[in-house]
Amino acid sequence: MTGETVTILGVLGNTAKIDVKTIRVLDGVSGISKITAPYKLVSREYQPENSIIKVGNIEIGGGDLVIMAGPCSVESAEQLHNTAKYIKDTRANILRGGIVKPRTSPYAFQGLEEKGLELMEAARIEFGFPIVCELMTIDQIERFGTRLDMIQIGARNMQNFDLLKACGKVNTPILLKRGLSATIEEWLMSAEYIAASGNKNIVLCERGIRTFETAYRNVTDLNAIPFIKSLTHLPIIVDSSHSTGIDWMAEPVAKAALAVGADGLMLETHYNPEIALSDGPQSLDEQQFKSAMTSITRLYDFLSNEK
Repeated sequence: MTGETVTILGVLGNTAKIDVKTIRVLDGVSGISKITAPYKLVSREYQPENSIIKVGNIEIGGGDLVIMAGPCSVESAEQLHNTAKYIKDTRANILRGGIVKPRTSPYAFQGLEEKGLELMEAARIEFGFPIVCELMTIDQIERFGTRLDMIQIGARNMQNFDLLKACGKVNTPILLKRGLSATIEEWLMSAEYIAASGNKNIVLCERGIRTFETAYRNVTDLNAIPFIKSLTHLPIIVDSSHSTGIDWMAEPVAKAALAVGADGLMLETHYNPEIALSDGPQSLDEQQFKSAMTSITRLYDFLSNEK
C-alpha cells in the first residue's frame, strides 16, 4: 500500500519464522508492526485511514450522504419506473432492487433474475442511478456481476465462503450484510475472505440481528457502528427497513444510525406497498419515503455542520 510519504508492505500467512530483527535494520525500513486482529487486510491496524468506496459516481465513506433506496423486489417495468421516479426527487443516490430473492418459503416470489436486471439497467440509464442488487450464487456473480455497480451479499450468505471468494475475483464493489446471528468478528472475517481473494472494495451493512425479541423483525445493533469503525477502515451503512420490518420505524432508526456515525443508509420503498410481492409491511410508500428523506437529510445537514 503506497501513500504520499510511506509505503506499507503486508506479509500474510505463517510469519513465525520471520526474523523481525533482521528486517528492522534494513535500509528503508522505518518500523515493523504485527497485526493482531485475525482479519488482516480489513483491519484498521493494517490501514489506519478510512477506505472510500466508489459505486458508479457515488463515494461511500468520504463523508457525503449516501442513501440506497428502492423496492425489495423488482416486479415489473411499471413498478420500478414509478418507484425510481419519486426516489429521483430526493437526495437518495443509489437504486436498490432485488432480482433474485432468498425467501424463507420456496413458494414465495423468487425474483425476475435476468429480466429484473434488464429493468434495473434501464432505470440506471433513465434516472442516472448506480444500481445495487443481491446475488446468491457463483454462477450469478459470473453472469450478472459486471453489469452491476455494486453486488449485495445478503445476510443468509454472509458465511458462504465459496461465494465470498468469487466476490473477491471481480472488481465490482461488494455490499456485505451482517448475518442474522453473526458476531462482529465473524462479519469482519467474511469481509477478509473477499479482500484476501483480491477485491478490497467492500462496504459493510448492518441489517439487524436476531435476539429473543419478537415485537419487530430484528434488533438494529447501533452499538456496532462506532465499535466496528474502531476495528476496520471499511465504510458501514445501516438497512433500517430490514432491521425493523415495520415501515414507520425505518425513519427514526435511520436517523439514529446517522447520529452514531453510519456512512450511509438503505431504505425500502414501493409505490404501492399493499401489492408488493415481498416485504410490503416494511416498505415506505411515496409520501412516507419523501417525508422520511426530508427528515433524514435535515439531520445529516445538521450533523455535518456540527463537525
